[in-house]
Amino acid sequence: MDSSSVAPLLALLAPVLGAAGTVALRDRPPARELCGVAAGLVQLAIIATMVPTVLDGGTISLTISTFLPEAAIGLRVDALGVVLAGTSCLLWILTTVYSMGYLGTGPDRGLARFHVYFGLTIAATMGVAFSVNLLTLYLFYEALTIITYPLVTHARTPEAAAGGKRYLAYQLGTGVAFLLPAIVLTYTQSGTFDFVRGGVFGADAGGALLVGVYVLFLAGIAKAALLPVHAWLPAAMVAPVPVSALLHAVAVVNVGVFTVFRVVLDVFGTDLAGELHLGAVTLAVSSVTILMTSLYALRLDNLKAILAYSTIGQLSYMILGVALLSEAGRTGGVLHLVGHAFAKITLFFAVGSVYLASHRTAVSELRGIGRQMPWTMGAFVIGGLSIVGLPPTVGFIAKYFLFLGAAEAGQWLVIAVLAVSTVLSAGYYLRVMRVALLDAPSPVVAGGFGDDPSLLREPSITESPALVVGPLVVTAAVTLLLGVAPGALLELVRAAARP
Repeated sequence: MDSSSVAPLLALLAPVLGAAGTVALRDRPPARELCGVAAGLVQLAIIATMVPTVLDGGTISLTISTFLPEAAIGLRVDALGVVLAGTSCLLWILTTVYSMGYLGTGPDRGLARFHVYFGLTIAATMGVAFSVNLLTLYLFYEALTIITYPLVTHARTPEAAAGGKRYLAYQLGTGVAFLLPAIVLTYTQSGTFDFVRGGVFGADAGGALLVGVYVLFLAGIAKAALLPVHAWLPAAMVAPVPVSALLHAVAVVNVGVFTVFRVVLDVFGTDLAGELHLGAVTLAVSSVTILMTSLYALRLDNLKAILAYSTIGQLSYMILGVALLSEAGRTGGVLHLVGHAFAKITLFFAVGSVYLASHRTAVSELRGIGRQMPWTMGAFVIGGLSIVGLPPTVGFIAKYFLFLGAAEAGQWLVIAVLAVSTVLSAGYYLRVMRVALLDAPSPVVAGGFGDDPSLLREPSITESPALVVGPLVVTAAVTLLLGVAPGALLELVRAAARP
């Protein structure tokens, strides 16, 4: 059942209006930052009104432009789109609050630009989530790349400039070279740009050509960070922690995975994907990505770098879920999109809190810091346990469905990959926890010089401001809540995962 409504457009425009308010109030902090929070709350309320319709299997549509009859620009809301939109909106609100504590609310107009681009990022994310067809999705997908570039280069250092160049090269380069040709070839072979659950290709479409089109899609969706188009993500970690949190735990990477979901489910369809062995191809690429990035993360000492490579592997968990071509696998993949977003943003928030309080960035520098920052490191532990997939977190529920989906599909090698990668991720996250919680703090000299033990004391480190600690406690609590009581979310995820 399809209904027409302006609600999708209102959800998209809410952050744009919030950005406009930020510009109008650019010289009046913290009112300018609160524009983003207010816009996020309005947007969340609009998204909530659409949930009952999509749970009943319905959709909500709105045509924006018909400059070409076969290529209308429009919005269409279904359960999968609501999952991405709701997750991004809620975490945008929390990240905006966190940014106020991390970056401050001073008169610097650079902060105003920062929050303007934040709002526009969420608007582009809504556009992707609610795209009615491949053309609309492509426009918002590329708009997201351009909008987020100033956020990646916010620090305006040579390192930020280099990271930004790599970010643009990967995102725009793959989009133009691979994604756009894949979309054009899809139209020439199917006669439509629309998303259709079950696929758009007829029986007369050439199998070899369609395999080539699918490979172009995978190569062109660099935001999903599959090997070998993953290097942009660690390079973009030069951005401030709030940017890394929003882009690499929520908006950009989730848009990449979401686009892969759309391609598999609504362009090719699970039946054709099975006939052409596209699921096997995707399983191979995602499995290699998971194992390689997990092994690499074990060698790292820098906290943000560990989170970056962890993110690459976790994105491939989601893609692996949909590539299993089973309902349980799809459920695990979509659920992990939500669970990973909350858990990973908790980890980023915690790393930022540690840096703000101590200026420490390496695992080896965290000895005993859990005793001095119990709220921050407690939240880190919850986020880390969820990424590893241990109860009672939402990550455990997602991992359960992924294992179940692999078993249903008879993919025993995938089960082995899941098991091995779980052990590897436990290795690098538990290492951080051990150092922070069990090791004794490194003493510092209390005064004077020399080796007199009486002059040694523990370094004085306290928790970060409430605007920093508050959001990370909330995201950690949600990570636990979704693991203990996943019912409502699971209902929406299952609606999104239906064939």
